[in-house]
Amino acid sequence: MMSKSVLINSLKSKDAKIGVIGLGYVGLPLVIRFSEEGFKTLGFDIDAEKVKKLNIGESYIKYIDVDNIKTAVKNGFKATTDFSEIANVDAILICVPTPLDVHNEPDLSYIKNTLDAIRPYLRENQLLILESTTYPGTTEEVVVPIIESIPNASRFTIGENFFIGYSPEREDPGNKNFTTKTIPKVVSGYTENCLELTKVLYDQIVDCTVPVSSLAVAEMTKILENIHRSVNIGLVNELKMLADKMNIDIYEVINAAATKPFGFTPYYPGPGLGGHCIPIDPFYLTWKAKQIGIDTRFIKLAGEINSSMPEWVVSKVSDALAQRLKDLLGAKVLILGVTYKKNVDDVRETPAFKIMKLLLEKNAQVDYHDPYVPQLTQTKDCDFEMSSVALCKENLVDYDLIILLTDHDVFDYDLIENNSKFIIDTRGRFKISKNIIRA
Repeated sequence: MMSKSVLINSLKSKDAKIGVIGLGYVGLPLVIRFSEEGFKTLGFDIDAEKVKKLNIGESYIKYIDVDNIKTAVKNGFKATTDFSEIANVDAILICVPTPLDVHNEPDLSYIKNTLDAIRPYLRENQLLILESTTYPGTTEEVVVPIIESIPNASRFTIGENFFIGYSPEREDPGNKNFTTKTIPKVVSGYTENCLELTKVLYDQIVDCTVPVSSLAVAEMTKILENIHRSVNIGLVNELKMLADKMNIDIYEVINAAATKPFGFTPYYPGPGLGGHCIPIDPFYLTWKAKQIGIDTRFIKLAGEINSSMPEWVVSKVSDALAQRLKDLLGAKVLILGVTYKKNVDDVRETPAFKIMKLLLEKNAQVDYHDPYVPQLTQTKDCDFEMSSVALCKENLVDYDLIILLTDHDVFDYDLIENNSKFIIDTRGRFKISKNIIRA
């Protein structure tokens, strides 16, 4: 048990060196938080360009203040692509993506590849924690066996001289009301010793840790949080389509219902789900449920509704233009906002790309404006290239239709409303009028 006590003391005294693998929207805030508390931190990423930028104090994520990165570098933070340096850290936090494959099944390749890259350099008395969102059972069924399969692994006894935990990320990019420090952190461990160490680690950087009884409980907690949002957003998206047919403003309905001080939580509709979590994570549980013979009908139905919203928006666009004796073919359309949520530069799984693709397939002339995304390049989700156009009176009056997809706070909404021929609002930002409709 000496190993545990030595590591605990090292964490509490902040002499422990922290390694964070994956320097994106989850890993980078963790690096900054550990650095703020005086820990020496080492960041690992396979993207050499990201590593280069971070080491000179630059940020590649707009909502993360460059001054925080510069301070971290000044305090000893270093980024690297050299995974052999894992041998020099005491705690390892894995924050890599967990996407879906082409069959909407879990793709754990990033986790497995990371473990393969670091396992030649693992040593005794290290704490390894997975933060990536995944299905219940992943840490115990995937991570633990890989560690135990290391050549000469007899030197590792998990819970005695090597420790494994799971603590799901809870980042909300762009939300200034909650930070890595103030968001409660769910923690778990493979053994009681692993749990204790995981809790001690996060106690140094967050205000509140929430220990749970098993790795699977922690994994399920994160999935539940995102399924809760997916199902409720699916519900209001379905109600939006119903309300539209009944000429009822769904936003007015939701805001009126939200005045009830108990038993109701407002969720708002949109043009579809985006981001790395809510459109993806529910499928992880659906896949796991299928393995044990359970049909998760609520989850699948919500997914179907949310996935159908881009097509519904485009159908509303087509109908609205037709009522104005205008065809979508050749129509000049300006998209406002292409990120998956407002005030961030994250385009992962954004419904904007699906809507733009559908419009282009119908031979509309499509431009976009987004101050957070000056350039679009081809990716697996975006098969077109274009640059953000200026948002000015001269440009606005030239378009047949403006579609608000992401309601960034920096937009000049008075300018947009006063100089646009016709607006389709998918976020409830404008008041309905003869030239503004909701979709």
